Amino acid sequence: MGLFKEFKQFAMRGNVLDMAIGIMMGAAFGKIISSLVSDVLMPPIGKLLGNVNFSNLFIVLGEGDFPSVEAAKEAGVATVNYGIFINTVIDFVIVAFVIFLFVKGINAMKKKEEAAPAAPPEPSLEQKLLAEIRDLLKKRG
Repeated sequence: MGLFKEFKQFAMRGNVLDMAIGIMMGAAFGKIISSLVSDVLMPPIGKLLGNVNFSNLFIVLGEGDFPSVEAAKEAGVATVNYGIFINTVIDFVIVAFVIFLFVKGINAMKKKEEAAPAAPPEPSLEQKLLAEIRDLLKKRG
């Protein structure tokens, strides 16, 4: 029972939950970027390069000639899928750039918070009373 309670305390700490949420959001974001690269960016780039489909760029490591990576896999032939690798590298570069921009924005906001001068603390009740006494004495004398 003690081990379960200790695990529950560990899992319910704020930083563990924040990390879990971040990982889930990152995975969803990764899927969006993969779709952006493979479905939006690569087709026009392939068109510009003479109707090249990057996901079908591969080298067969064996006998035979195959029209696609899938056909080679179905035949059980090993392939080097450098087109898929190119897509993955582009995915990584885009994700890394977006994370860089995000961190840069967060750091800029932190710098603004640090640069903003803190409001002077309000005088204590004792200081306010002393100031009132001072002002009254000035009026009398």
